[in-house]
Amino acid sequence: MLTGSRDTVLIVIRGNSGSGKSTVARTVRDIYRKRGMAVIGQDVVRRDILRELDRPGGVNIGLLDLMCRHALDQGYHVILEGILTRSRYGDMLRALSRDHRGTSRGYYLDVPWEETLRRHRTRPQRDQFGPDEMRRWWLDHDTLPDGTETIIGEDSAAEETARLILRDARLQAGEASQL
Repeated sequence: MLTGSRDTVLIVIRGNSGSGKSTVARTVRDIYRKRGMAVIGQDVVRRDILRELDRPGGVNIGLLDLMCRHALDQGYHVILEGILTRSRYGDMLRALSRDHRGTSRGYYLDVPWEETLRRHRTRPQRDQFGPDEMRRWWLDHDTLPDGTETIIGEDSAAEETARLILRDARLQAGEASQL
């Protein structure tokens, strides 16, 4: 089922816990500054809305897909961010990108384990879970097999990565929208 329009942009930002996905997504929207860009976070949907464990066939997978499609169909640009493991979310991500009429871009934040732990210590969630849980979730180089994701290394700062994403998607940063 086709979704969005030729003018809408779908951006998927994936990576391990603590790699900076949420920060990059917020930074993209902050730099873009205009209305019409939705940030859909896997953690918000899975943990906060559904209180669901991350498991194959989870309800959150379909809900993430539906939310992205609805926002795209309403003319929003969409940033979908999360761990979004290849084994559980890969089919949904491929179908969403394939069905999107506009520009679709994928990014994988490939940050080494040691740097991930260092970044985690600076996060608000640092007391909600620790290195033991993160180690269980860790998947080394969990990129999608079709080679469509741009790999972003640990040396790229959030703002630098956000500006790269905006350039790739041909989205211009703008003046702040009126509330």
